[in-house]
Amino acid sequence: MPLITRDEVLVPADVPAQARETYIDNYLKATQNTGRLMLYACDQKIEHLNDDFYGDGIHEADADPQHLFEIGDQGICGILAGQRGLIAAYANDYPDNNYLVKMNSKTHLVKTDQDDPYSPQLYSFQAVMDLINNGVNVVGIGYTIYLGSEYESQMMAEAGELISEAHQAGLIAVLWIYPRGKAVGDEKDAHLIAGAAGAALCLGADFVKVNPPAGDENETSAEKLKQAALASGRTGLVCAGGSTVDPETFLTQLWEQIHVGGAAGNATGRNIHQRSLEEASLLTKAISAITLGDYSVEDALAVFNGEKEFILP
Repeated sequence: MPLITRDEVLVPADVPAQARETYIDNYLKATQNTGRLMLYACDQKIEHLNDDFYGDGIHEADADPQHLFEIGDQGICGILAGQRGLIAAYANDYPDNNYLVKMNSKTHLVKTDQDDPYSPQLYSFQAVMDLINNGVNVVGIGYTIYLGSEYESQMMAEAGELISEAHQAGLIAVLWIYPRGKAVGDEKDAHLIAGAAGAALCLGADFVKVNPPAGDENETSAEKLKQAALASGRTGLVCAGGSTVDPETFLTQLWEQIHVGGAAGNATGRNIHQRSLEEASLLTKAISAITLGDYSVEDALAVFNGEKEFILP
């Protein structure tokens, strides 16, 4: 796909003049100069504890957190997203990765029938700036909101303030927004997901990560995603990757989300890091070939199989 120029980056009006060039730098880094986001999600060590890193069907290398960073280093990603402590522990050894600091997290131990989900902010925005001041290549922040939870107001307030602080510093902001809680009847309802995408726009996010809606006999998931892509406006919409599936299925879903549903990229975790280093790195290149290079599914599969090379434009 064609590269975008600095003049084509839509800088939000809450980015001050002195941070404008920094914001453009970070936006172009995160999107590899394309305007689309390939987000490599590595925040599950809190979210899912060790369930995503050890067990049947998971490569043994994934038990070591360094595996996440080796994949980012050897593969092709826009940003590697993780909690502050995780990034701080490994970033000096992997300085070329673009990092996004996840500002909140919760485990999956407390179920919705026990209490509505609440993911509180874990540290101050200054902690992010401290990483940057220490030379870590942080380009943005992320935050999860559970829309429909009885605690949604706290999460939206925290997210809104953090996005303002991020833009003041010239960083991009990505919201994870998932409708969830006792008030939510169907988490995969396309109309509700579109509402979540619109909420992300109103909070000032540069990108929003949502779960793809469920398809039905009338429309596929990708066709239903169009409503959310429209609702998000100038906030780029990306879909969560979900549980690990075979590469062809995953790459086909991704292509359809972008070219049918109007998504502005992808956000993938388990589908990448539960594989061996070689396979995971190849999959990041195949995903980036579709997301950043507009490759067909067939050509992206050839990249994954080592039959074709993808080089960033």
